[in-house]
Amino acid sequence: MEKQQQPEVWLRGPVPAIPPLLQPVAHALLQAREEVQRHLARFPEHLLWERPANLASVGFHLQHLTGVLDRLFTYAQGEQLFPQALAYLKAEGVAPGPETTVQTLVVAFHRQVDQALEQLKATREQTLLETRGVGRAQIPSTVLGLLFHAAEHTQRHVGQLLVTARILEAGMGIPETNENQP
Repeated sequence: MEKQQQPEVWLRGPVPAIPPLLQPVAHALLQAREEVQRHLARFPEHLLWERPANLASVGFHLQHLTGVLDRLFTYAQGEQLFPQALAYLKAEGVAPGPETTVQTLVVAFHRQVDQALEQLKATREQTLLETRGVGRAQIPSTVLGLLFHAAEHTQRHVGQLLVTARILEAGMGIPETNENQP
């Protein structure tokens, strides 16, 4: 018997304990987590760091998804990045070693989504328009701006990750373009 597919997360109703104004953020993060899980469940390990047409690798996207959620949610709390977060940022896209597998990167992303959801539950709606500084330059944003950007940035990278994975799995490595060609 064929398993019935659920509607997208945003069509399943409110996520329990998430403030109403932050439901779209939670929906986007949960949708991203489901898509990563579904599409990478059988992704070949040997393709994890491949870069067809010099695109970012699936491994980079998985690392970046985890890291960017941590960074943006840290800023949303009004905190600066810890040295570990800066080191993680610097290492994004670098194949750490054979112990780093598709599954370990997917699990790390899932954990980060879980942490983000817990932070959303603890976020009071009256704080959403409070100013927060981003980066060393303390570029002004708001709690809502950071949380929204985290959601849309996650969706963007999941889309790129899925396209790259599909190209690699199909064996359609796109040749690099020659800048000297007309």
